[in-house]
Amino acid sequence: MADKDSPGIVIKRFINKNLSLLQISGWLILFALWYLVTNFGLINTHILPTPQKTWNSFLEMKKDDNLWDNILFSVRINLIGYVKCILAALVVGFAIGLSPKVRKMFSQQVNALRFVPITALMGIFIAISGLTIATKINFLAFGIWVYLVPVVVQRIDEVNVTHLQMMKTLGASFWQTVRYVTWRSVMSRLSDDIRILVGISWTYIIVAELAGIQGGLGSLIFLGERQSDVGKVYAVIIIIVIIGILQDALFRLIDRLLFKFKYQ
Repeated sequence: MADKDSPGIVIKRFINKNLSLLQISGWLILFALWYLVTNFGLINTHILPTPQKTWNSFLEMKKDDNLWDNILFSVRINLIGYVKCILAALVVGFAIGLSPKVRKMFSQQVNALRFVPITALMGIFIAISGLTIATKINFLAFGIWVYLVPVVVQRIDEVNVTHLQMMKTLGASFWQTVRYVTWRSVMSRLSDDIRILVGISWTYIIVAELAGIQGGLGSLIFLGERQSDVGKVYAVIIIIVIIGILQDALFRLIDRLLFKFKYQ
């Protein structure tokens, strides 16, 4: 008999929970409203295209604009950016969160970075590493990193003091406490923060992909705007939203598989 918490059971339970009839009906209602307001002249279709126009633009991009290659390009640079960002945020966040001296020296500077207009920094990234794919990845990673590092520090501060004192009483070393208490506590909470914050990179996608246009969904949006093809713009936006929904679901599923105790 399969264990009640086996990966297969967790995945099946997750799918059933996230594909309910009410959730699907909510999307259908939004689609119906979109169809009605655009097809009955309640809104200018040069502002919001009809579903039919948007679908036709999607088919045109499949035929003429290498749509799937552009989707894969954007997904790839985002995924690599996520990995670089998370690793860098954990290193810096734990350094600040665990060391009082490092916190006093750098916590204010790191917190201040949250107020920097990220889009204005693209030129600096280009000046440093040129018009390369690595530049786009680093830009997207930095856009998440400035928000994730303070969250890592906050999660370290929220570790249960009783657990820390218990480890000290048992004679555990500093690194044993970090490994068995701090790390596990922080990561179980940080997983939700990462899931939410990584979505920020999609808001910077146009800025990143316009630098030495090499492909991607951001470049397709720019192309649609230059051609005054609002259908193409909305089609790409919908594609990004769908990718975001799937990405969010994947992160939540991974969280359930890695931290089952959160859902018991």
